[in-house]
This record gives sequence, C-alpha cells and structure tokens, in this order.
Amino acid sequence: MVKQRLLRESIACRLALQQLPPLIYSTAEANDIDCHQTQTKILHMHISSMERLQLTTAGFPLYIQCKTFQCITVLIPREKDCQEVHAILEKYSRAMRLEDLYAFTYQPSCDAFYQVAGWALYDTQTEYLRMEFPEKHWCISLINKNYEICDTYPKCVAVPRSATTPLLVGSSKFRSHGRLPVLCYYYKHNQATIMRCSQPLSGFSAHCLEDEQLLHCIRKTNPTHSSAPLCIVDTRPAVNSAVCRVTVTGSENANIYSDFKFVFLSIENIHVMRDSLHKLVEVCELREPSVEEFLAALQSSGWLKHIKSIVDTSAFIATTVGDEGVSVLVQCSDGGDIAAQVCSLASLLLDPFYRTLQGFMILVEKEWLSFGHKFTDRCGYLQGDQKETSPIFTQFIEAVWQVMQQFPCAFQFNERFLLAVHDHAFSCQFGTFIGNCEKDRVDLRLSERTYSLWGYLLKHMGEFINPLYRREDSQLGVLRPVSNPQNIKFWRGMYMRFEGWVHPKESVMERLCIMKDQSSSLEDHIKLVAKVY
Repeated sequence: MVKQRLLRESIACRLALQQLPPLIYSTAEANDIDCHQTQTKILHMHISSMERLQLTTAGFPLYIQCKTFQCITVLIPREKDCQEVHAILEKYSRAMRLEDLYAFTYQPSCDAFYQVAGWALYDTQTEYLRMEFPEKHWCISLINKNYEICDTYPKCVAVPRSATTPLLVGSSKFRSHGRLPVLCYYYKHNQATIMRCSQPLSGFSAHCLEDEQLLHCIRKTNPTHSSAPLCIVDTRPAVNSAVCRVTVTGSENANIYSDFKFVFLSIENIHVMRDSLHKLVEVCELREPSVEEFLAALQSSGWLKHIKSIVDTSAFIATTVGDEGVSVLVQCSDGGDIAAQVCSLASLLLDPFYRTLQGFMILVEKEWLSFGHKFTDRCGYLQGDQKETSPIFTQFIEAVWQVMQQFPCAFQFNERFLLAVHDHAFSCQFGTFIGNCEKDRVDLRLSERTYSLWGYLLKHMGEFINPLYRREDSQLGVLRPVSNPQNIKFWRGMYMRFEGWVHPKESVMERLCIMKDQSSSLEDHIKLVAKVY
C-alpha cells in the first residue's frame, strides 16, 4: 500500500504554510530542463487525513488525503520538518471552535462581490407562494419562532391550517428531536405534497393521538385524493426499523395508523455510508488496475448501490406525488440526513425551477440548511469524534449528477457547478454551510460576519451554465430517471478529477463549455469589427 501511494503522486515540493488557508505547494519535474514549476493550492479545511509513511531515499513522505478526493504524497527532506508540517496541518485542518473557521476571516478582492450578496436568496414564505400552495389548506406557522418546539427546524414551518397548536406540540413530543411532520414541497398540478419528519418515539405499544390526528389533517389537505391513504415512506430498511422498536424509537404501529400506507425503501445509515466512501477512495487509489480489479473493488465498496437506492427512493416519491396524486410523508432516523437527500431530489424531479442555478441554491437552502442537516458534524469541521461524519451531502450531489446524465438538456447548471457546491461545503471559505441548523447560523450572525457561497456563484454564473440546457425540455414535467445498474455510472469527474494519469481528463461537457465560451468571444469580436467597418 505504501508503494502504491508513493507511485500514485509523489512530489518533491516547497510548502508555504500559513495560519490561514490555503496550503500552497510548488512542484518541479526532475526531467524538466527549464525547471518549470506548477503551483497548487489546497484549503486547510479540505484536508481529510494525513499519514507519515516509511522513510524513502528521497525523504520523509507525508500522505495527505483531501475531502475533494485529491491525494498527494509530499516528500520532506528532514524528519523534524515532516513532524512540524504534520502538526501544523493537523491544527488548521480542524478548528477548535466554529469562530476559528476560515469564513470568519475570508476577504475577497475588492471587486469580487458584496458581503450581503446571496444571504437573502431564500425566503420561506416567498418560496411556498411560488409553489402556489392554497392558503385554504396550508399556512406558514410561527409556532417555532424561538426554536422552542424543535431547535433544528426553521422559525417558519408550513403546516395544515386545520392543525391546532396543541396538536403540533403533541406531535413534536412524539417525534425524535421534536421534528414533527411539516411541508417541504407542494405539487400544484394535483395538490399532492411531500412532507418530512423524524422517526417516532414509539417502541412497541406507545401511541400519540396528536400525531395521528396531524397525519389525518395532512391527508385531508389533498381534496382531489382525499380518500387515498397518505403514503408514509420510511427510508430505513424494515429490519432496522423493527430493531429500533425494541428500544425507545421505531416506527408507527400499522394497526393504529390503519388509514396510512407504509413503504420501507432500505437506505442505509450514516455509518454504512461513511465506510462505503472509505472503500471507494481506496478503489480510486489503485494504480493502473485491470478492468476486473477495478470493477470488483468498486462493487465491493457498495457506493453505487447506495446511490441507486437514493435515486430509486426519490423517483418513487416523485412518481407517487406527480403521477398518482398521493401525498408522501418521508421519515428517517433523525429527519435531517436521508430525508434531506430524497425530499430534495424528489422535488428536483418534480419541479423545473430547482433545475436552474438559482432554484438549486434555494433547494439546498430549504431542504438542507433550513431543515437542519448537520453540516458541521457530517463534514467534520471541528476537532473531536469523527464518527458523526458521513458523506450524505456528497451522495446528494452525485445523485443529481446521475440524473443529469440521463437528462442533459433539463438542467441549467453544469458539472462544474455541482463540484463547486460540493467542494465549498467542505472548504469553510463561506459561511453558508457552517452550523448544524438555522438556529446555529442565527446565533453566529453568519449573514453579517461572513460571505455567502451563493453570492460568489451568482457572480461567476457564466462558468456554470450548461450549454445543452433548453428551457422547453426542462418544462416537460416529472423527470423519471432509470436506475438499472447500467444507468448508474462511476463519476470520474468527482472522484478521480485530480489523477494526472487518467486520460482524457477533460469531459465532453467541459469541452462543450469551452467551445461555447470561444463561440461567444468570436461573436463579440465580429460585432466589434462590424462597428469599426
């Protein structure tokens, strides 16, 4: 393994270590007559792990693995220097406090973009009005305005208008972490909805009348299918749910909730996903494997199987809502991980707006940031127990990419945009993803003290436009991705984008973007020449 790592990318380099990101290393090829140097920057927060390898004749190797799937082996002449570099990078790659993160000191160039840009992009009431949800059946409630009902939910939540305050409070006490069922998407074409919540604190025999009544209120908000049972999608494997019921958590008792349809769709927990990613990274580290070795290792990692499960579940929800007109309640263990994945992807399949640049940003704000996905814990921003880390957001970004491969003309944004969002979720350069919930971000005053990623992306929007995007194709309705094994692809552009030995390195879409830029430049030049003559 050590030999593999050294062969993979061993670099004799000069390191520029600073208290603030980035880590800069300059390299010079040994056979380069002109000693041409290249300079690469790695943000400290992108460093996932480091390992000091066995001494070689060239020096002391320090293997650095990044959350962006870049891996380098730095050769340092002296052992003392290697130890010092390791200690410095260890210190700055994981902060002690959130206030120590790069975002709180980051200052872009003066002409980049304004500090306030992007922070007002998402507004709860504006977004639900865009969906055209009927105020006769739904309302924006301020029951959680002080984060007392659920400290990981937003201040404003959309709930059935017929649901009383005691009913909502009772349901929240019955659900894990107080995450009661609330609206996340309204499909105006047939009035069906997507709701989300956490698992109930039910055990074997516990029963909550308020929770049951709330679900009946939700079912009645769809008058066109009022007789249809509410579909409750439990994203956990049925075995996991049964095991949980032996303890203090679990799932609803089907005998009590007789007017509802239960579906288990078997997406594994955060720990299984973390282990699967580790195996995938090992696959990507193989140096020139045979086809058989690579495919066997990829299958053994289970990564594509998990991606397929997320796409399958999201497609099921979108079809149930869009085609059958039946409302769906999605629940997972704590309501902030798998529910975020499938509710956001299902919404994207249903709504063309979320397939635009600005729409996708709003989708992430709504389903991930507002509803309390624990980015600080899952992305490992701080020092401490890393058992809470998990590639939940990475899987969502890949699931979107998988759908893009089947519908290349339906998305306004390109692969480069997805990579930028993914990488900055880990970089801590912007304040957008810092914190575990909306309350954390309000307490930290991030909108006042840091810059928004959305402001940066909107400023550079031209880099992220999909040249194949056709608005008329995007408006065709519900996207129905096919998730047969041959349709789920290995995303080389994400996991092996830094590999110099992989050819061709440039994707077809990347080439199209370059050609579009060149074409635009030529058109501008022609217009200029026409004015002169």
